[in-house]
Amino acid sequence: MTRRATKIVATLGPASSDPVLLEKMIRAGVNVVRLNFSHGKAQDHINLAALVREVAQRTGREVAIMADLQGPKIRVGKFAEGKVMLVPGEKFILDASRVEPGDLKGVGLDYKELPRDVKAGDVLLLNDGLIVLTVNAVRGEEVHTTVKLGGELSNNKGINKQGGGLTAPALTAKDMDDIKTAMSFQADYVAVSFPKNATDMEMARQLCNVAAAPYKHKPGLIAKIERAEAIPKLEEILKVSDGIMVARGDLAVEVGNAAVPALQKRMIKMARAADKVVITATQMMESMILNPVPTRAEVSDVANAVLDGTDAVMLSAETAAGRFPLETVEEMAKICEEAEKAEYKELSADFSGKTFARIDQSIAMGALFTAHHLGAKAIVALTDSGSTALWMSRHDIRVPIYALTPRLETQRKMALYRNVRPILMDSSADRDTALEQAEGHLLRLDIVQSGDVYAITCGEPMGAPGGTNMLKICRVA
Repeated sequence: MTRRATKIVATLGPASSDPVLLEKMIRAGVNVVRLNFSHGKAQDHINLAALVREVAQRTGREVAIMADLQGPKIRVGKFAEGKVMLVPGEKFILDASRVEPGDLKGVGLDYKELPRDVKAGDVLLLNDGLIVLTVNAVRGEEVHTTVKLGGELSNNKGINKQGGGLTAPALTAKDMDDIKTAMSFQADYVAVSFPKNATDMEMARQLCNVAAAPYKHKPGLIAKIERAEAIPKLEEILKVSDGIMVARGDLAVEVGNAAVPALQKRMIKMARAADKVVITATQMMESMILNPVPTRAEVSDVANAVLDGTDAVMLSAETAAGRFPLETVEEMAKICEEAEKAEYKELSADFSGKTFARIDQSIAMGALFTAHHLGAKAIVALTDSGSTALWMSRHDIRVPIYALTPRLETQRKMALYRNVRPILMDSSADRDTALEQAEGHLLRLDIVQSGDVYAITCGEPMGAPGGTNMLKICRVA
C-alpha cells in the first residue's frame, strides 16, 4: 500500500482506455479518474466508468470517479478552411448571427450572447490567450475588433474576456443531461465548470441530488475556479461545495498568468481552513504529452502544489491523449513522495487558537495531537460518512490516516482526501469486534508490527453518522 499522501487525478481518454494500461496506471498511483464530458458521448462515459470499476476491483484498490462537466461553450464557430492566420492591426468581426463558415474578415459564434457582454475598449483573449483582440464597437450582433496579438485561429477555439464578465450560465442543457448520465453510474464527484457564485453550485447540487436519488447516491461537488468573478466569491462557493479545483488554464487567461501562483496558494489555504478538498490542475506535466520525462519547471510546479497542501494534483491531456500516460503517472507519484519527505510543520502550531464546538471534531483533533506526540505508526478512523478522516486530513501530520468504513460510497469519496488511505471493512455493530478487525487490517497490510502504537477513533453506538465520540490508544501485542 502506497505511503504517498497526495492523491493523483488522471483524465481518461483515447490514450488510457485500454484495460491493461489502465490497470498499470492505477497500480502506479492513480487515485481518482476524471471523465471529461467536453468530449465523447454519454455511452462512452458509461463504458469507461464500468471499466474503471472493474479494473479497480481487480487491483484491489478503490478509485473515485469524477465527472467533469463541460460548462458553457464560449467559443468561436468554424472556418471554411479550418483556420485563419490573424495579423496584428487587421480588423476582425465576431458575428453572433453569422451562419456561413468564417474567413479572414470574421467568424460566427457558438456563444450568441457575446455582443451583449462586451463594449468598446474590452479585450478578448482567444485560444487560451494566444490571440488578443481589442473591441472597437458593437453593432447589433457584430463585435468589431482589431487584432492586437495575431496568430493561427482554428475552429471552435475558446473566448475569454480580460478581467471576466461573460454572463454565460455555469450549467447548460448539455450539463443537465450529463449529470443524469454521471449519476446513472454513481460518479463519486461532479466537477462544475465556470461557477460564478454559490447559487451556481447550489443549482448543480440540486440537479445532482434529484438525478442520484433513484440510486440512493449523493456525489461530492467540486467547483472549478476558472472565472475572475469567482475569486471574490471564493468563501461562499467553498461553503456550498465539497471542494474546489484550481483550474489554472481559463483562470490565467482572465486574471493574467502572473496572478495565478499566489491565487493557487491562497485557494489551497482557504479550502483546507474550510475543511474542504482541493485539486490543483492544468498543464502540470504538459511536456510529457510528447516527451518521456518532465521539465525541471514541471517538477517544481507539482512539488510546490504538494508543499502548499493540495489534496490532489491532476493530469489532463497528459493521460487522456499523451504518448506516455503510464510514465507520467509514475513520474508524478515520485515527485509527490519526494516533496512530502521535505515538508514538516510543528503540529502544535496548527492547533493554537482553534476551537472545536463538535465532539466528533474534537476527538479527531485529539487523535492527531496524541498520535503526533506519541510517535504513533498510524491513526485509524472508523467512519461512516468520512467526516472524521476529512477533518484529520486538513492538518499536516506525518502519521498516515487509515479510514475504515463499511460504506463503499464513503470509501470511494475518501480516495481524494490527502493522507487518507480508505479501506472497506465488514460492518460490525459490536464495538470490540470492530476494533479487533481494525487491528487485523493493520497487521495484514503490514502497517503495524508487534510493539507499535496506533490511535483509533470510533463512535458509540457504532454506525451512527457524526457519532465519533471515542479515542483509544493501542499498542500491538
